[in-house]
Amino acid sequence: MPTAKVRNLENKEIGEVTLSDAVFGVELNESLIHAAVRNYLANRRQGTSATKTRGNVSGSGRKLWKQKGTGRARIASIRSPLWKGGGTVHGPQPRDWSYKMPKKMRRGALRSALSERLREGNLIIIDEFIIDNPKTKGFINILSTLELADNKKQTKTLIVDSLDNANLVLASRNVKKTKITNGYGLNIYDLIYHEKLLISKAALEELNHLLDPQREKGGAESEAIEEMPAEEKPKAKKETKPKAKKEETKVEATPTKKSKKETAKAEKTSLAKAKNQENEEAAE
Repeated sequence: MPTAKVRNLENKEIGEVTLSDAVFGVELNESLIHAAVRNYLANRRQGTSATKTRGNVSGSGRKLWKQKGTGRARIASIRSPLWKGGGTVHGPQPRDWSYKMPKKMRRGALRSALSERLREGNLIIIDEFIIDNPKTKGFINILSTLELADNKKQTKTLIVDSLDNANLVLASRNVKKTKITNGYGLNIYDLIYHEKLLISKAALEELNHLLDPQREKGGAESEAIEEMPAEEKPKAKKETKPKAKKEETKVEATPTKKSKKETAKAEKTSLAKAKNQENEEAAE
C-alpha cells in the first residue's frame, strides 16, 4: 500500500501515513480523465450566447422597391441578412451544453488523478492547517515555507481542508493561483489545473471514505452483516405456500320470464281447446 510523509506548516516531517491502495494506488487513465474534464467544462458553460435573426431585428417589413423594372437586385425587406444591420443566419442560440456522466466514471477519474499526483510527488499531506490570524501575509509566509511561493513565482496550489476553518479561508482568498475546497467539492478540473495538492489528515480520511470503490458496490453493508454474531444475523423469512383457490359454487340458472308473444300463443291455444270441448258437448 502507498505511504506518504506528514508535514506541519513549518515543513518538518512529523510522521507517516498509509494511504488506501484503492484510492491512491490506481493506474493512470488519461482517456477517463479527459472525458471527466470535458464533462466538467461542458456543465460549467452558461449557454446564453444568442444572435438576432431577421425576425428579431428592428426595422420595417415593407418591400423597398418593386420586384422588376428597376434594374437593381430584388429585395424583400431591410431586415434581410444580405444587408448591413440585418439578421444573422444560423447564429448561436441559447442552449444547454450540460450532459450526464456516470458517477463511477467521475470517481474513477478522481482516483486516477490523485494517484498520479502522489507518484509525481506533488501531493503534500499537512497535519493541521492552524492559522492564528486571518492575514494574507502570514498565509504567503506559510506557502514560502512549504516552497510553494517565492518573490518571482508562485505555484498553483489546491488546498483540501474543511471549509469551517474560517481563518484559512479568509487568509487565502486574496492570494492568486490558490484555491481552497473540501472533500465534497473536489473536482477533476481543479486537480489537473493546479500543480500542487495540499491535503489535511482530516480531509484525507474524508476522501478515502468518499472514493472507496467498496462503497459504490455496497460492500460495506455486506461486510457489516458478515461480522455480526450468529444470534444477531437477520433470519431468512419462511416461504409461504400460496393458498388453494376455493371452488366456485355453481349457481343454478333461474327460469326466465316468458315473453308477451309466448303468453299470447298460450291464451289462443287454451281458448281454441275450450271451444272444441263446447262443440263436442253440443253435438252429443
